[in-house]
Amino acid sequence: MGVGIPKQYLLLCGKTILEHTLHKISQVENLSGIVLVLDANDQYWPTLNCNSIPNLHVVNGGASRAQSVKNGLSYIAKQIANNTANNTGQDQEVKVLVHDAARPCVNVKNIETLVASCEQANQGGILAAPVADTVKRAVEQGEAPAVQATVDRSLLWLAHTPQYFELHCLLNALNHCEQAGLEVTDEASAIEQTGGQVLLVADGKDNIKITLPEDMLVAEAILANQLKQGT
Repeated sequence: MGVGIPKQYLLLCGKTILEHTLHKISQVENLSGIVLVLDANDQYWPTLNCNSIPNLHVVNGGASRAQSVKNGLSYIAKQIANNTANNTGQDQEVKVLVHDAARPCVNVKNIETLVASCEQANQGGILAAPVADTVKRAVEQGEAPAVQATVDRSLLWLAHTPQYFELHCLLNALNHCEQAGLEVTDEASAIEQTGGQVLLVADGKDNIKITLPEDMLVAEAILANQLKQGT
């Protein structure tokens, strides 16, 4: 992003990206809690006031996305094990939603549609958007790449978050990929590499991931419209 602070602390519509994202996730129905995974040396989180978000837990992240997600899942698994041991909970199948802090424009109703669709299909799944643009496969050619072929886009989707899976299934998949040295770009890719199937649930294009400076302008416009409509 070319700024001196982590992008989740940049301001959009008067609040940080992270605050918008946490507010959105906290509105999801039947959510037991939120685990926020942060850098161990994060100096900005203590300056925010997110006390109004119920059942919010903060844990240290790792060197990669996969390791950070593993840390969050391991925390949940430990809490469940402790509750079961103390007879304050039951040993039951627990489902988790993994979401990027840099996606503050996610639609809460779409998250709930993801959960309902996965439960009906009895499998994990992700929010995703079908590819609309013409897709080119490139080949290296001197100083700049050139088109090698046009790719059939009819079966291509852009992976979004949240991604919804059974806790131990996802944790085991991430552990397997780590031990095997397999690349994990999102949670679905870990499930795929262990033979699992992942449901695609259509999402809006407004659920953008803030990556580049120009994304801030788009996100600001989307959030302003959402706040105006109360969504």
